[in-house]
Amino acid sequence: MKACGLIVEYNPFHFGHLYHLQQSRGKSGADCVVAVMSGNFLQRGEPAIIDKFSRAKAAIECGVDLVVELPAVFAVQNSDLFAKGALLTLDELKVETVCFGSEHGRIDTFNQAYEHYNQHQEKYDQELKRSLRNGYSFPEASRIAYQSIGLNAETFDLSKPNNILGYSYVKTIRDYGLSIHPLTIKRVHNDFHEPVINHSIASATSIRNELNKHQTITEDAKKTLPEPVQQLLFEYKAEAGLWHSWQAYFDILQYRILTMEVEEIREIHGVEEGLENRLKATAAEADNFMDWMTALKTKRYTWTRLQRIMVHLLLNNKKQTIQPLLAIEKVPHLRILAMNKTGRAYINQKRKDIEAPLVSQLKKQKGPLAVIDEKASNAYYSVANQHTRSKLRRQERTSPYISSEA
Repeated sequence: MKACGLIVEYNPFHFGHLYHLQQSRGKSGADCVVAVMSGNFLQRGEPAIIDKFSRAKAAIECGVDLVVELPAVFAVQNSDLFAKGALLTLDELKVETVCFGSEHGRIDTFNQAYEHYNQHQEKYDQELKRSLRNGYSFPEASRIAYQSIGLNAETFDLSKPNNILGYSYVKTIRDYGLSIHPLTIKRVHNDFHEPVINHSIASATSIRNELNKHQTITEDAKKTLPEPVQQLLFEYKAEAGLWHSWQAYFDILQYRILTMEVEEIREIHGVEEGLENRLKATAAEADNFMDWMTALKTKRYTWTRLQRIMVHLLLNNKKQTIQPLLAIEKVPHLRILAMNKTGRAYINQKRKDIEAPLVSQLKKQKGPLAVIDEKASNAYYSVANQHTRSKLRRQERTSPYISSEA
């Protein structure tokens, strides 16, 4: 069986994701589509709107064959580290291709950009360091550095979020010599950060904005979401009492900062350049998460970077623990969240070639990545009601969701 890998978050799964899934299956000619999906906390440093088990089930019911969890240590990182974790996972699963959406839409340009970067890496590094010293955030400093070597909006726009991720995927495949062939399809109808719904294929940002604003699945939201996703969103909200957002965790985070010593905050992964003092100084004055983030944000510290730091604060992820894990070159286990008959057949066929243990329960894994995944789940569930917390913790100890549909 041939497999195509997708790197996803499905927060929530919408018609744009369905288009990507269908196009990827057709373009790759794959028998099985394998999604490596972020768990309960996501790449931009946000809690997922509903839990990973619900999102994995939605993916299977909408046509994905196998969903495997991206370890949390890689899920909440910059694009290069996020790509590394996802592609090492897909490589271990023996997929032949990976297909990603991009604003550019042409894979040859991604490969050419990688070659061009390698030829001009010294100049890129010099410009990157200069821009960082001048107080620019890493994304902006990186954009300036790419522009200095001729990778600009006219040739290949590396300021666009999906182009950035796609380039990181290609770079990871090439740097690590992975036997995965990259493919891309062009994003249609919306921008990644489009704040409002204006088409049935809408950005996940606009859909979450709509859901969180009205706290119900409005008619505008319905037209962007497959019916199984609508049902799972409705059921989760009815049972858990919320859709997750950072505001639900504000009191916990505020308490942590106010009771931690400055030296303790400095040890948290991502806290640099005196941010520990800024966190401490602003915590007591903030009345809600948005106000706190607004007070913290600077030219150097982007909203996304700050949100990732908030995840590491919530989980008490220290630099000395996280940094060695980011250097690994092989995933220690594969956590299966959901599959259908095709996904199960693929796993059975490839099992002898897959070296990492295939697991459905983290309790069976004692390594540091599993420990962080467990912390992430416990922290995520903490804001739901008692019934939901108990249910989700039981799911952590049970077999993955298996659909009876092919």
